[in-house]
Amino acid sequence: MKNLDHHIRQFLEICRCQSLSEAADKLDMSQSGLSRTLAALETHLGHALFERNGRGVQLTDAGVKLRDAAQPAYDSVDDALEQLKTAQGVTSGALRVATIHTLSYYFMGDVVASFMSQRPAVNISVVGRASPDVVELVASGKAEIGFVYDTAVDTDAVEIIPLFEEEMALVACAASFAAQQASIDLVALDLPLVSFPQHYALRRMLERQGFRPRISAEVETVDAMLKLVSLTGGHCILPDRISTELLSDYGLVRVPLERPALKRRIVAITNKARTRSPLASFILEIALQHKG
Repeated sequence: MKNLDHHIRQFLEICRCQSLSEAADKLDMSQSGLSRTLAALETHLGHALFERNGRGVQLTDAGVKLRDAAQPAYDSVDDALEQLKTAQGVTSGALRVATIHTLSYYFMGDVVASFMSQRPAVNISVVGRASPDVVELVASGKAEIGFVYDTAVDTDAVEIIPLFEEEMALVACAASFAAQQASIDLVALDLPLVSFPQHYALRRMLERQGFRPRISAEVETVDAMLKLVSLTGGHCILPDRISTELLSDYGLVRVPLERPALKRRIVAITNKARTRSPLASFILEIALQHKG
């Protein structure tokens, strides 16, 4: 049978997903195409490998036997290939990175620029998402590495690598009352805030402190937040690492928070079920160097 190795790898992906549609998505092929591959493999072996049910597929006895024999062998081959690539240094290929929006404005730029300068032939794709979406992209294998709040990680499917801790600050118009203060007590002043939506980790962090912010508007990007604060003379909460130059472009300044004291830990995450690629390991090394 031609392409037997390829067919078995697709069979193992179906085993991992327990769903033809999910496996087809991860293999970047149509479900009908994957079904034909599976049927050809089953015909070649003379045994059905899966039983279909309403929730997906379940291995038959023959399927279990093939999986148990093939999976360790293919894992061993894949590990050996990764070790060889690591030893030689990978300088080409593709890397997909997921990050929360705010990190794009003061951390990821330096990390990605350093990566690109040292791996110019690599096609790196960086997508900005809300915290739950970053976790889902890495857990599902659609991104090799993610950068997110530690409190947003609610699954055992990813490995967590701590990077750094940071404080939040109030951002306000330079001419406003708040901007003239040495620090701000939000609990006492009850200032209206432009905020991310409810499902964003930064918004949930505010509410976990027992502080109920008075939200004047909700936006989904940092740019929209800064522009709205600038135009309305309002306020927002952002990491204190946001650059002074960026805030100055909008006529804004940061003010330390007295209450509530807000801190968060930034972590990198990778998929536990997949061997970390040399490119993902390399950008992680760079991130660890830039955490200070």
